[in-house]
Amino acid sequence: MKSIVSILLTMFFTLLPVLTLAGGKEVQTMIKDIHWLGHDTFKIVGEKVIYTDPFKIKKKDVADIILITHEHFDHCSPDDVKMLQGPNTVIVATEDCVKKLSGKVKTVKPGDKLNIEGIEIEAVPSYNTNKKFHPKSNNWVGYIFTVKGKRIYIAGDTDYIPEMKNFKADIALLPVSGTYVMTADEAVKAALDIKPSIAIPMHYDSIVGTKDDAKKFADALKGKIEVIILKQE
Repeated sequence: MKSIVSILLTMFFTLLPVLTLAGGKEVQTMIKDIHWLGHDTFKIVGEKVIYTDPFKIKKKDVADIILITHEHFDHCSPDDVKMLQGPNTVIVATEDCVKKLSGKVKTVKPGDKLNIEGIEIEAVPSYNTNKKFHPKSNNWVGYIFTVKGKRIYIAGDTDYIPEMKNFKADIALLPVSGTYVMTADEAVKAALDIKPSIAIPMHYDSIVGTKDDAKKFADALKGKIEVIILKQE
């Protein structure tokens, strides 16, 4: 007769794949609702339609929420925001963006938390450590927001920073191009700290960086964290 321990171990290892895939499948299903429009611009469809850092928008749409990480032209672009802005669109942005924007604007700094029509949003630090383009003193941000019960982190223009060890996200959207942000190698370290189920590279193949940066990022995380390189839409 099998011992109780043996029976329990058999049951555990039988159920392990199911337990592991339960959360993973939900995250995988969400990928079809995440659309990369280039650079740091994503359209994410869930309970609400959310856009991040709209830049070079090709067609008009109506966003429920627009998240803007900082005031640089390729992140806070008033003309692109207007392409997505309806009468009820809520824009979340850093204070230095306000002068460029109109409508329903909520300002944030690192550490702030908001609930907009049921969407939980947390502003987190985003800054350079070894270059001067994005000083920590500017209080620019990334965002962690919840869609369909999953936490999505968009890093904004940042280097690999110590705060990332405390970020909890199911999906991480990370810059990989270097120059103004972290390199692919540094983004790998960020992903290993954050430990998302899925990491998605961004901020390449536009102003700076190439598809090789995204591939380098994916190759380095093989067997550790699943990386999905989205096709630009």
